[in-house]
Amino acid sequence: MSEPIRISRAAVKKARPKDKDLTFGTVFTDHMFVMDFQEEKGWYDPRIEPYGPLSLDPAAAVLHYAQAVFDGLKAFRGKDGRVRLFRPQKHIERMNNSARRMCIPPLDPETALRSLVELVGLEKEWVPSTVGTSLYVRPTIIANEAFLGVRPAHSYIYYVILSPVGAYYPEGMNPVKILVVDKYVRAVEGGVGAAKTAGNYAASLYAAEEAKHAGFTQVLWLDGRERKYLDEVGTMNIMLKIGDEVITPPLTGTILPGVTRDSALTLMREWGLRVAERQVSIDEVAQAAHRGTLKEVWGTGTAAVISPVGELAYKGERIVINEGKIGALTQKLYDAIVGIQYATAPDTHGWTVPV
Repeated sequence: MSEPIRISRAAVKKARPKDKDLTFGTVFTDHMFVMDFQEEKGWYDPRIEPYGPLSLDPAAAVLHYAQAVFDGLKAFRGKDGRVRLFRPQKHIERMNNSARRMCIPPLDPETALRSLVELVGLEKEWVPSTVGTSLYVRPTIIANEAFLGVRPAHSYIYYVILSPVGAYYPEGMNPVKILVVDKYVRAVEGGVGAAKTAGNYAASLYAAEEAKHAGFTQVLWLDGRERKYLDEVGTMNIMLKIGDEVITPPLTGTILPGVTRDSALTLMREWGLRVAERQVSIDEVAQAAHRGTLKEVWGTGTAAVISPVGELAYKGERIVINEGKIGALTQKLYDAIVGIQYATAPDTHGWTVPV
């Protein structure tokens, strides 16, 4: 689509926080990207305007039937001072797949990429420069047609907002404690587990709060049918090393196809590691821990990149991994991906898009 992007600049600029004061997702930049969809017109009127409230009818479909999808990616300021988005095309592809699952009209990939590049380009000064900090990019599509009735809406809003974020681990990359839950399930085959849709996150809150009150950082979900195979963690995919094999659950429709997951798998295969995308039961993990063959466990996700897991708790048993310390492969993956993101290592895969 060649429709030009209209730009209305904010009359007053916000004060930008210092890198050291950044947290996650609490401060937003001066502008946002917005585009509308009507069934008879398709997607139209791409524009950048001052950041501000959206106007929604109380009967807007998103508020009643949760037709909402989003994604999350980051822009980084490299050591050379240039700003780059990390794997934006892959995020757009995932958002379109989420949209199709939720009966939301997909975006033209070229237009979607332009929306990210143009908006981040306009807000370039908001991209922090300290390693560990970045500009978080949140593209979202919501149904805004006013009606009550269970059917796909006929009108939608696509918008993109930006938030400068601090290091996910301000004190350094400390291994996290994770509670394995079998009382609740996140998704089942045939459901919407592979879509990044708002309702999935609402459904995960109860178990996550229970885990938090019990002293754990996150929840590790098991499969919805047998409640014994690893699925994913609340905000990231899970990987583990048993013996000399790296294992991660397969993409069978119940877990999110993580972009960082894909990046990590690509790198490890290039390094010649034995990598399997297969079902792995919590019992297999516990047995490997008892035998001393459970070497490392880590999560992969946009927010933390690589998150070492120091302990899993399941049915009252504590499974301590690598004495609660970061494993060598976990650290190597983190360093490799971060090196590409901040342009301190060559981007041999074409993963970054300069702004």
